[in-house]
Amino acid sequence: MAAPREAGRNPLSDPAVGPRCYLPAMTTNHTGAAPDATEHLRRITADPALTRFLDWPCDFDLGRRDPVERLALPSGLPLHPIAGCGAGGTYFLCGATETTADRPVLYADSEGGATLLGENLAEALTLLISFPYWRDLDAGHPAAELESALREDHPTLDTARTTALTALSLTPLPLPEALTHLRTMATRTTPDFLPTSEEHGERYDPLLTPPDSRP
Repeated sequence: MAAPREAGRNPLSDPAVGPRCYLPAMTTNHTGAAPDATEHLRRITADPALTRFLDWPCDFDLGRRDPVERLALPSGLPLHPIAGCGAGGTYFLCGATETTADRPVLYADSEGGATLLGENLAEALTLLISFPYWRDLDAGHPAAELESALREDHPTLDTARTTALTALSLTPLPLPEALTHLRTMATRTTPDFLPTSEEHGERYDPLLTPPDSRP
């Protein structure tokens, strides 16, 4: 179901990519536990500049909360849409709203592909802020080139990125740890977090290939 991906060197298997890319902390900051999903969404909604930065270049738009179709997880966990992307994909929180546990974030595109982006919204936001081009990384494009192209289109990227991290209480980590996180998410997605279309009964395909499935 998912569209073919471009072949090439995959940085998920080769951490020696661009030296200028960093990922914010995955779950906590230096002062204690990271804010929960409700607090993160509140902060984004209350900060127009942060909202705009997450909309572009991060492609996380709180105004796009209508999935292209109704989805269901094999586990039966409820899916709550929280944002969308310009290509028609949707970001979901997985799990009941009243739970105090972390709620994983699932991204489902409009072409029948899906992947976990984090064990909670903090993890997903850190990935999107640091690597708006995360799907191009998976397609094999060098991180340094993608980062350079992004900076050409967004001259104030460093300032905007730092401001976003501060607003969301997130701190940076080196790229190799981010790539480890992506490999972990690829593995965690299958099979429990691959959704099925409620209308057509077709299961979505993984957007990221688990490391042990790569040639």
